[in-house]
Amino acid sequence: MCLLEKITEELLPTTPTTPQEGTGGTEGSVSSGLPEEPEEPEVDWRGMPTCLLCTCLGSSVYCDDLKLDSVPPLPKETTHFYARYNRITKINKSDFTSMNKLKRIDVTANQISSIDDAAFLGLPALAELVIRENHVSQLPALPSTMTLIGASHNNIGSKNIHKEAFKDMTGLLYLYLTDNHIDYIPVPLPDSLRSLHLQRNIQMMHLDTFCNLKDFNYIRNALEDIRLDGNPINLSRTPQAYICLPRIPIEDLI
Repeated sequence: MCLLEKITEELLPTTPTTPQEGTGGTEGSVSSGLPEEPEEPEVDWRGMPTCLLCTCLGSSVYCDDLKLDSVPPLPKETTHFYARYNRITKINKSDFTSMNKLKRIDVTANQISSIDDAAFLGLPALAELVIRENHVSQLPALPSTMTLIGASHNNIGSKNIHKEAFKDMTGLLYLYLTDNHIDYIPVPLPDSLRSLHLQRNIQMMHLDTFCNLKDFNYIRNALEDIRLDGNPINLSRTPQAYICLPRIPIEDLI
């Protein structure tokens, strides 16, 4: 090798090897040389002011993704409470005592398996409850002021819904119960209802679920979004059950 070639070889950098997919490092390397990122420490939030732990914007409180295992004390002026993606296992009646302005509760994607049956009954302004993606087996009693109930992806069975649970909810617009263990549609449904989702649930369809079979002039104008796909039922076998609806429910082709 001539002197010029030797000098050039020593000065040029060597070609780096390509990182292997999924390893995050260089093939054949032992360590990247960078300090390891420390694990996120566990935070003991008990006794900490809620608006220091969570984010309070006006009358809304956001406590998302904070590893909470219970509902924190809320300011009395709270109207909207969000505690999604935590580790809450139970909702107690005392969690929302004297919360007279609370309109919306959203505890999506926690580990809730138990809710005190009267936990929400003392909330005169409550309109929206979202408890989807938990382990709830019984739908709690709710005030007549509800406009939205989101309880999809739980373990709720037909026997664990109060009889005529929705009858007095004259302003209820949205009822979402997808992916539970509900054998039949809970009735009566209020005339105000616009959207009903019950995918992958029901085993049977009652003729009077939607329509009044004693009054063929009755029309349920508001209910335009009914999702029944993923259920082992054939809507064509009960056509009289839908004569009062503006749209036929969505189902799987059986």
